[in-house]
Amino acid sequence: MNADALRGHMDALLLAVLEREPLHGYAIIEALRERSGGALDVPTGTVYPALRRLERAGYLASEWAVTGGRRRRTYRLTGDGRAALAGERSAWRSFTNVIGSVLDPLR
Repeated sequence: MNADALRGHMDALLLAVLEREPLHGYAIIEALRERSGGALDVPTGTVYPALRRLERAGYLASEWAVTGGRRRRTYRLTGDGRAALAGERSAWRSFTNVIGSVLDPLR
C-alpha cells in the first residue's frame, strides 16, 4: 500500500491495534501486517516516532517488559487513548460515507 495513503491515519491504526492488548513495537508492526492481510508493511521508522508522539499526547502509556528473553518497551492504551480511538472511528465512518457517495453515487 502506498505510504501516502496512510498519511493521517497512522495514529488511528496504532490505537486500534493496541485496543485489544498491550504490545511491543515489533508486535504492533506484525499486528498491522496481519490484520491488513499483508497490505500494511509499515517501517519501524514510521511506527516508533508515532508511538512516542501518542505517548506524549497521553493516548498511550509504556513500560519495559521482558518478552522472549528480550527487554522491550510495551505500549498500552490509556483512557484518553480509548476516547481518541472512538473519535477516529467516528471520523473515519463519516469520511468513508462522504467519499463513497461521490465515488459510487448509485449505492
